[in-house]
Amino acid sequence: MNHPPLPATPDIAVPAASQRWWTQLGPGLITGAADDDPSGIATYSQAGAQLGYGVGWTLLLAYPLMMGIQLASARIGRVTGKGLTETFARFCPRWLVASLVTLLLVANVINLGADLSAMGDSAAMVASGPAGAYALGFGALSLVLQVFLPYERYVRILKWLTLSLFAYVGVVFSVHVDWAAAMKGTFAPSFQWNRDYVTTIVAILGTTISPYLFFWQASQEVEEINRVPEDHPLRIAPEQARRQFRRLRLDTAIGMGFSNLIAFFMITATAATLHAHGLTHIETTKQAAEALRPIAGDAAFVLFALGILGTGMLALPVLAGSAANAVASYFHWRKGLDLPLAKARSFYGILALAMVVGLAISVSGLNPISALYWAAVINAVISVPVMVAVMIAATSTQVMGKMVLPAKWRVAGWLATAAMAAASVSLLIVSIA
Repeated sequence: MNHPPLPATPDIAVPAASQRWWTQLGPGLITGAADDDPSGIATYSQAGAQLGYGVGWTLLLAYPLMMGIQLASARIGRVTGKGLTETFARFCPRWLVASLVTLLLVANVINLGADLSAMGDSAAMVASGPAGAYALGFGALSLVLQVFLPYERYVRILKWLTLSLFAYVGVVFSVHVDWAAAMKGTFAPSFQWNRDYVTTIVAILGTTISPYLFFWQASQEVEEINRVPEDHPLRIAPEQARRQFRRLRLDTAIGMGFSNLIAFFMITATAATLHAHGLTHIETTKQAAEALRPIAGDAAFVLFALGILGTGMLALPVLAGSAANAVASYFHWRKGLDLPLAKARSFYGILALAMVVGLAISVSGLNPISALYWAAVINAVISVPVMVAVMIAATSTQVMGKMVLPAKWRVAGWLATAAMAAASVSLLIVSIA
């Protein structure tokens, strides 16, 4: 029996019979790309500038933890054919589901505001005009594209802008990097017990392991089931399980690996340029862009702005869409970015409201770099209860039947949850000490 093509990256048309590994990349790869959003760029740049090479270990730690929690989310979507909100409703009281959805909504709206603020500031950095006007323009453009352009085509258009992130890879190989210090910071770090250090670690974890990523990857697996006629939820089509689980592991491993690798190069690049020259606190986007000057020269600001704008335009629909999807699921409304406006008015109404509130935050006068950094911290704190719910669902026979999360990924997922909880508690302790 010939199967239809497995989920592929949005710009690649894959023959139905192809079994090449790259044809199996889909929701996990897009989720990983969206993870390196403006909040990530700002947080990793701030971390490298402030603490140098000493925080590389966080990404080494985060990779298996991300794999555990993202794979749990993806399996829930593929096995049940339902997103996280509907899944939580199967074993949680309604008030608790509402609380989890509200936490996601709050975190995403704050992140939307911070991302839009950074996008406006980046545009103003290379062109004349007020940053707030640019932020409003980008928000309006993104909203129109989300409503009237199918998400698959939206990503196909914008993904090329994100290639500018590879400039950080170029920086690492074009400047002097103290590789001994970089390797020590990654594999044998020394820890500090102070507010700045702990807050930075929490911010890195928060921008790397964020609630919207869990909801998004699960919902995209459901979208894939609906898109491919021969695909069905694995609980009613167990014969597809072996192939789909293999694809999920590959897709998630590559997507999260890509995200963490780019993040490592961002930290290393800013450590070798900004931190090494005494710039340890980034206050503006111009200062953050200076990390790219060794390879881009006077065009560093343009290259940095392209990265912020590209990742921002890619992340905005993920942030707004995952929030709207969760709210629509709670109220049992029709949902999905590929549905026309006439068939999902309530869904698009929530999406528009999230964007409007995010825009209000973006033009409120917040410092873009500071806003992005603290958005990552908020994500870390809010993610803990959501992660607990994801892991309970992924290991529940009531939800997953016989296809519960395997033991090794169960351990990784619970360790990720414990790490985020410990980081949040540590931040509280050093903040009140």
